[in-house]
Amino acid sequence: MKLVWLLAIASVSALSPAIARADWKPAEKIVTYPVSGKTGIELYRSIGENGPKVGVGRVIAYTDFDLKWSRDYQPRNGGCVLASAKPFLTITYRLPKVSGKLPPETQPLWEAFIAGVEKHERVHGEIILDMVKKIEAVSVGLTTSDDPACQKIREVLTQKLGELSQEQRRRSREFDKVEMSDGGNVHQLVLRLVNGQTEMSE
Repeated sequence: MKLVWLLAIASVSALSPAIARADWKPAEKIVTYPVSGKTGIELYRSIGENGPKVGVGRVIAYTDFDLKWSRDYQPRNGGCVLASAKPFLTITYRLPKVSGKLPPETQPLWEAFIAGVEKHERVHGEIILDMVKKIEAVSVGLTTSDDPACQKIREVLTQKLGELSQEQRRRSREFDKVEMSDGGNVHQLVLRLVNGQTEMSE
């Protein structure tokens, strides 16, 4: 069977900036879609038929996020300071979930597969979280001169946000490239599932 790589990551957000240098934690959600089958290959085919659409095709799983900010711009001495900013970040992991009960011989195959897929997705979540922390670092205390209306500072911040967003996307693409290459972790996860192996043969 020719394998069609379905797993992809979509890191989607309309970055509407803001950050406060304070303790905060991202919210996390796991959203599932149903798949069915009695064997590994049937489950994989069901993923291909029922997986969520991202771009031009369907995917096994993906991670996206929603990021909003509450910011406090303060005019000072003719300039402007971003005095505080608080992020509101929600990371959503979208994963397949088996409908019904699996045969005893298939259950461990699925458990190994879905555990590996979720582990992969959570790396993307960490990349997203790292981006938000970097935004926080460059945001709070940002200062512009000759900016009493706090307009120039928004332009400067928007540029910085764009650069950090591009970095996050690049890191995610590079991670996927390694994971989904021949012999990569995702490649092996799929092969184990469809070939009925909980471990790869030496």
